[in-house]
Order: sequence, then C-alpha cells, then structure tokens
Amino acid sequence: MSFSLPYLLDLAGTFVFALSGAIAGVKHRLDVFGVLVLSFAAANTGGITRDVLIGAIPPGAISDWHYLGVSLAAGFITFCFPAAVTRRWNPVLLFDAAGLALFAVSGAHKALAYGLNPIMATLLGMLTGIGGGMARDVLLAEIPTVLRADLYAVAALAGAAVVVIANMMQLPSESAALIGAALCFGLRVLAITRGWQLPVASEDRRHAKSTDMDGKL
Repeated sequence: MSFSLPYLLDLAGTFVFALSGAIAGVKHRLDVFGVLVLSFAAANTGGITRDVLIGAIPPGAISDWHYLGVSLAAGFITFCFPAAVTRRWNPVLLFDAAGLALFAVSGAHKALAYGLNPIMATLLGMLTGIGGGMARDVLLAEIPTVLRADLYAVAALAGAAVVVIANMMQLPSESAALIGAALCFGLRVLAITRGWQLPVASEDRRHAKSTDMDGKL
C-alpha cells in the first residue's frame, strides 16, 4: 500500500501533535484516559475542522483508522515513558512547532486539492496547524498558544503560503511541502529561542489613551 507525501506529512503531524497533547496531559497529572483524550484532540482537531469546512465528509481523522491509531500510540508512549519523551528541551513547544509545520503544509495542500482559491487555501493551512494546539490548551483551561505565543499563526501562514505559491507556479508539490514545513518550523523555533513576537496589548497604553480622552472631554 503506497502513501502520498501529503498523507505521510499529515500522519507525522498527527503523531507529533499527539505527543504535545499527551505531554501536556502528563504535566497536568491527568489519568490515562485524560492523556489519550488530550493526545487525540491535539492531533486531530485542526484536521477535522479543515475537512468539515472543505466538504471532505466524513473527516479523515474519523474515517481513516491510522489517525486514531497514531494518536493513541503517541499517547500511550508518553503516558508509559514520560521521562524518555520529556528529557529534551521544552518538548511541548518543540513537538508543537513540528506539528504546526506539518499540518500547515498538508492542510494547504488538501485545501488546494478540493479546489479552494489560493487565499482560502493558505488560511485553511493555518487553521489546520493551529486547531490542535487550541483544543489542547482549551481543554487544559489555558489561554491558547496562538493568542499569546511568538509568531505562531504567522509561522503557519508562511509555511502554507509556500505550498500555495508553488502550486500557482506549477512547481513540484513535494519539494514545496518540505520547504514550507521547514520554513514554518524554523520561524517557530527562532521565535521561541529569540523571543520574536507580534506587538502585545498593553494595559498601561490603554489607560494612558483613556486618560488623554478624559482630559480632552
């Protein structure tokens, strides 16, 4: 049985996002069921949302057992051997960055295959990338990473855009997917290590603006 590169990237993204969800569950001391639920939600929410929006019904994560199997395998591995998975530097963020990159390019590719225009395909690629992390954080009652992290959605947009632009220029899709994933992953890791981020809302700035307006009135 042969698998296409976009499908393999989708499964790889499923696995690493499942790891990020399972690690977060272990850190919050969830039981085995909670860890597995979190690993599946983190790994598949973005893909399910994308498939529903483009009309790929039923979504691949439900109709294809490989997605469930990969998600549960990652969850069991993390639950049984948490020290082996978390030994390296900040594994949640690292696996999250890898999943973001893989899902951004696979999501954009699938959206193009279903006939979406370039702009919407890029946005669907981003949504595929950020959906799993958002589900993981919401289930843990945390502010989603995409709303507070350094270049999260922007990195996903960049990776998806590479795939879309390559498709418009009729360049090889496999090479574009690899380059797009590498770009997204690189931007995310650099943002984490160097603290790159978009402008953040400031309470002091808002208060100062409100004071100025009151003075004018």
